[in-house]
Amino acid sequence: MAVEKLINCQQDSRLPLTVTKSDSKLYMTFITFAFISLFIGGFMGLLQVLVRSGHFTLPAGIDYYQVLTVHGVILGLVLTTYFIVGFQYALMGKTVGISDTQRRVGWIGFWVMTIGTILAAITVLYGKASVLYTFYAPLQAHPAFYIGLALVIVGSWIACFVNWRQLYVWKQKHPGEKSPLLAFMVVINMIMWFIATLGVAATVLLQFIPWSLGYTATIDVLLSRTLFWYFGHPLVYFWLLPAYMAWYAIIPKIIGGKIFSDSLARLAFVLFLFFSIPVGLHHQLTEPGLDTTWKFIQTVLTFMVVIPSLMTAFSMFATFEITGSKKGYGGLFGWLKHLPWKDVRFLAPFVGMLAFIPGGAGGLINASYQLNSVIHNTIWVTGHFHLTVATTVILTFFGITYWLVPHLTGRKLTKSMNRLGIIQTIFWAVGMTIMSGAMHIQGLLGGPRRSAYSEYNGSEQVAEWGAYQMAQAIGGSILFIAIILILYIFIQLTFFAPKGKEEFPIAEEEENAEPTPMWLEKWKVWVSITVILILFAYTIPIVVVIQHAPPGSPPFAWPIGNN
Repeated sequence: MAVEKLINCQQDSRLPLTVTKSDSKLYMTFITFAFISLFIGGFMGLLQVLVRSGHFTLPAGIDYYQVLTVHGVILGLVLTTYFIVGFQYALMGKTVGISDTQRRVGWIGFWVMTIGTILAAITVLYGKASVLYTFYAPLQAHPAFYIGLALVIVGSWIACFVNWRQLYVWKQKHPGEKSPLLAFMVVINMIMWFIATLGVAATVLLQFIPWSLGYTATIDVLLSRTLFWYFGHPLVYFWLLPAYMAWYAIIPKIIGGKIFSDSLARLAFVLFLFFSIPVGLHHQLTEPGLDTTWKFIQTVLTFMVVIPSLMTAFSMFATFEITGSKKGYGGLFGWLKHLPWKDVRFLAPFVGMLAFIPGGAGGLINASYQLNSVIHNTIWVTGHFHLTVATTVILTFFGITYWLVPHLTGRKLTKSMNRLGIIQTIFWAVGMTIMSGAMHIQGLLGGPRRSAYSEYNGSEQVAEWGAYQMAQAIGGSILFIAIILILYIFIQLTFFAPKGKEEFPIAEEEENAEPTPMWLEKWKVWVSITVILILFAYTIPIVVVIQHAPPGSPPFAWPIGNN
């Protein structure tokens, strides 16, 4: 016990490390690309809600589904991936360091991702890939779209290998010590991402690219969708876990507190690794060809994710309460008074936390076998995504931006920028409440998702839909104002804010906390359990899908002239 406490003290004394200008350039390049994506994708989202209101028509030559594809791909995949990779590089560099070689490889990953992004974007802009971000077959895009997606995945894998190498090198220099909490979390997230993207890489490389090149005349639609959703659900947790990193280890520092439990945080992330991947079939509950037994099994596994989510909620509010008590605020809710409501670094993520309460509840409905049939393929699902990813995750990313960008650029978060950030957070919360709320209600009335049409002949709900679609347009317009504000703040913090030093807030653990058990560092065990769960949940369903594929529909389209 004493030895472990000594190790913890020794490790804490080495944190944080210095971020050099070369490091900052790499991190900021990823984050800047993310904010450029935010503007483009946000503008496409504004066009969508205006069109759906029934009072706006797109200019000639621009197709609604082209706009919808840009919005989904660039915000759901490009913005999130670039910001997460840049943020996680910063966390790793600050906690375990980054070598010159690792930095150079990181740049290679950036350019591979960027070339892929540009390649895919060109095909969409030319109207050759209006297949939405899910790119469901039998919709077919230009081969360059799929090749671009493959390059984005490969580029993100390079970031995985760099992050893993960073922790490996640190462990070699610190044998027997527990890894820094944030580094542990980053590695967990990248293990999950790598395993999950194997599914989408398989369907893109072995099905979509050969099919789009004409090497085969058909494609196994059900297999492609199953492989996509093997990836599609853990994608949500790839978005969410970096926000959890900030909640667990950064927000406590901002409010003047400490991490509630290092052990609980690590265990929660291990559980997310276990239960985020083998659950994709709950997105396919209405699809024939998949056995209901396996749908039920994966639905049960989906609900297991509630456990680490509740652990996170408990940890965060315990941190708030303990910190408030230490500052002399008593009573059941006295701790609320100590929270720094006028500090946008706290306010933006906290609003994101609150949004995750209805967002998580909606997720339970989406994953429920019976309730899913009510809302499946309705705009309720779109509203759910905008509560979770576009509010919980994005507002936390904005909260990170307010301290990370000035830290990397050597500038200060001024009072005026902090005040403007609070206004931006309010605009985002109000706009999203209106838009997402209207989407949820219209979804319950049967309003479809992925559709530009606001009216359907013979539908009794058309009049009711109109009001909610107008509300979506109003909410979306407010959100676009919030996007303009955050872009202005980002530019100010990058180029024009006063020179100075902004804190890189990393919280310490409570002094009386129990030592973190070293068995939490058993990486081989955690990865092995994850693989076993995946094999259990997916082997039989995929074998059955392949065995019962329609005639002339090969599972994988090998480019050997089999058309």
